[in-house]
Amino acid sequence: MANHSIYPLIFTLTAVGLSSFAFLLPYGRKETVLTAIDRWLTRFEEWTLLISVVFALIALFLNVVLRYGFNYTLAWSEELVREVIIYTTFIGCCVAVKNRSMIKIDASVQLIPKLKTALTHFSNGAVLIFSTLMMYYGWQMAALQARTFQKTLILQIPLGYLYAILPLTGVLMFLRTLHIIYQDFTQSPERRLKGANPKKLKN
Repeated sequence: MANHSIYPLIFTLTAVGLSSFAFLLPYGRKETVLTAIDRWLTRFEEWTLLISVVFALIALFLNVVLRYGFNYTLAWSEELVREVIIYTTFIGCCVAVKNRSMIKIDASVQLIPKLKTALTHFSNGAVLIFSTLMMYYGWQMAALQARTFQKTLILQIPLGYLYAILPLTGVLMFLRTLHIIYQDFTQSPERRLKGANPKKLKN
């Protein structure tokens, strides 16, 4: 158990260290590296979300047609849709961090606008802590499922693969939040808004 317990710590420290490395580079090179990381993460998030949702919609559509047209049900389609919902929820959190679309209670900011900057930094710090916990405990949960060889009931997908979304989401959220903090300290509000969601700037 001691050997197993050190693995999530090593993974978390490695992920945090590698994620922070880009921000220690010289300014010019830092911009290039961060832009490349943002581009690749965006492609990964958008394409995996698109593909998974399309597969889920096709499976759900076929299930509805077969159920009401031929009185036959695809049992695996409901399980697939459930797993896709779980996956898109976690990956969607990373997209929300990038677009600065996380749900927030802004009553304090509206009452005391001067608190906006401090509360923004506090919120980013909380997300960093939360994503670090997701990496650590997510690894533990995924490793537990892998050691017990548990699988889904119908599709027989190893639960270790499904639980792996937890540490993966932690890494992605950590990277996205670090990038947001960097933008807050180096870019103007207009440029930050454009980088998060270009449509908002046009409107």
